[in-house]
Amino acid sequence: MRIELQHISKSFRHNGHAVDVLQDINLAVEPGEFVCLLGPTGCGKSTILNLVAGLDAPDAGTVLVDGTPVTGPGPRRVVVFQDAALFPWLTVLGNVEFGLRMANVPKQERRVAAMAYIKLVHLSKFAHAYPHQLSGGMRQRVAIARGLVMQPDILLMDEPFGALDAQTRAVLQEELLEIWRKTGCSVLFVTHSVREAIGLADRVYVLSARPARIRDVERIDVPRPRHADHPALAQAQQKILQSLAEEIEKVLRDELGESVRYPEGTQRVAADRSLGMHI
Repeated sequence: MRIELQHISKSFRHNGHAVDVLQDINLAVEPGEFVCLLGPTGCGKSTILNLVAGLDAPDAGTVLVDGTPVTGPGPRRVVVFQDAALFPWLTVLGNVEFGLRMANVPKQERRVAAMAYIKLVHLSKFAHAYPHQLSGGMRQRVAIARGLVMQPDILLMDEPFGALDAQTRAVLQEELLEIWRKTGCSVLFVTHSVREAIGLADRVYVLSARPARIRDVERIDVPRPRHADHPALAQAQQKILQSLAEEIEKVLRDELGESVRYPEGTQRVAADRSLGMHI
């Protein structure tokens, strides 16, 4: 399915005042495409995901899925959050088949479907384990399986690996790409990591500081699997880091009420620390 945001603006009320978060956002995700959103903390990346999911509505503009306006949540759009948010009283199998049970899918049919996706995320041996018996990475795999069992056309992922250690994160990135290839769904993925974005995405949208606008769009044409030392990836990373460092400088300047400039040669370090660099 194709996702399109046309002239989207969004604000929220805070202490009685309107705070502009998104301003005239235009972006698209083509059918089967993997797109990442990058930007300073609080710029509205998760808000974009919520708008596409139908969990919130824009103040202006239109969110379209295959040309139809989004007016609320739908089973073809599934969200995976940073916190796996599993039901602690249900087993892995119970969590994965929960959505199917709510959809009144017959028991045997949903059991077969759930086990197939549990196998897809390599958790067959833990089908009857409870969330507290799993590692953080395993819980995220369950959350992904729970979303995929609904056979969505669109997978919306809000920093799903942000709380994981670097090694687990790298493993799950590779597994996600394999799942994406097998399912053919469109993916819109929010991250703070430039390396994660250029390692996963077909295209990367870089958002400005709040109120967010589309600052840059970077197409990543490097074949997968990708290696961090590929010259094209290094070039894309440097370009994105420069854009983000400038946006972070704006945020700091606004917060401190004075001109803030990084000493020469330190912009990349500042961006690395602010954005959590992993691959």
